[in-house]
Amino acid sequence: MENKTEKIVLGGGCFWCGEAVFKMIKGVKEVTPGYAGGHTVNPTYEDVCTGRTGHAEVVEIVYNPDETTLEKILDVFFRMHDPTSLNKQGADFGSEYRSIILYISQKQKKEIEDFVKNSQKNFDKPIATEVKKLDKFYPAEDYHKNFYERNPLQPYCIFVTRPKVKKIREEFKEELKSEYK
Repeated sequence: MENKTEKIVLGGGCFWCGEAVFKMIKGVKEVTPGYAGGHTVNPTYEDVCTGRTGHAEVVEIVYNPDETTLEKILDVFFRMHDPTSLNKQGADFGSEYRSIILYISQKQKKEIEDFVKNSQKNFDKPIATEVKKLDKFYPAEDYHKNFYERNPLQPYCIFVTRPKVKKIREEFKEELKSEYK
């Protein structure tokens, strides 16, 4: 029997955090940092950081829907960042750090819209997460891949990524791959 997979692209601040968090979740097969949601072809990190490309820092998540659900992935996503914050996550600000969900199919779109609507009751402020169809995903430069694992003592990783990883480890114990428990 062939392993089936689905994809979803999420942006919730720096992609180093998203990659580190989603690699821990059971059923997630691949997490690739990159850029999406903008208008520039083949953007670089430097291009995206200017805020002029329209792209957000995102992670492309490949998962097995028999092992985890889109709803569970969205639940982790909404707990790892602030979906009510417009163009800002912590000290990172600019449209490249916006909260965004880029869907692949109409089925995903409906499930995402329902999830966002049902999640609003958990927040005092309106959810600012942008939901739109994925046009094109551009993988980030190689030095961004596995950044947290390779640079655990880098200040950003210590003060931003590590607390997010710790929070998800505590809140989703049953959803973690065994090597992350």
